Amino acid sequence: MSHIVIIYHSGYGHTAKIAEAVAATSGAKLLAIDAEGNLPEGGWEALAAAKMIVFGSPTYMGSVSWQFKKFADASSKAWFGQAWKDKLFAGFTNSATMNGDKHSTLHYFMTLAMQHSGLWVGTGMMPSNSKAATRDSINFVGSSAGLMTATPSDASTDEMVAGDITTARAFGERLAATLTRFAA
Repeated sequence: MSHIVIIYHSGYGHTAKIAEAVAATSGAKLLAIDAEGNLPEGGWEALAAAKMIVFGSPTYMGSVSWQFKKFADASSKAWFGQAWKDKLFAGFTNSATMNGDKHSTLHYFMTLAMQHSGLWVGTGMMPSNSKAATRDSINFVGSSAGLMTATPSDASTDEMVAGDITTARAFGERLAATLTRFAA
């Protein structure tokens, strides 16, 4: 069983592709929230056993999808018993524009993690903000709090920016290294 669990919702497949890239280098187990906001069978047990929980959601209208919010509200049972206390947490989001209010989604994730008495892990990456940087550079979107990616609204998952996928893989490596360093 993986010590890292990625719990995510993906409306059109873009967030799922980011989740897969993060999982590929972190060794995480993927738990997809379905279109009705429900977890797969065994999902709550996997989260209880995890040492690190990674949240993922597209940014819709400045926050998480309603499906992710349904999961978050349902996590109040774990909150009440402090079942996730001192676990490591991290998060990622995708939206159609470079900004797209993605930071609101990451702040939502951080707040949820803090309510569960967790410990937050950021990207640990410098932004690519020089004149030489291109859209395919690592962390071009420039987030420290969590992974942010941007996919045009009319782009398929095959057309996602290679730099964002590479950044997601680097984020996965960061999560695995952090778990090794800090989790008992």
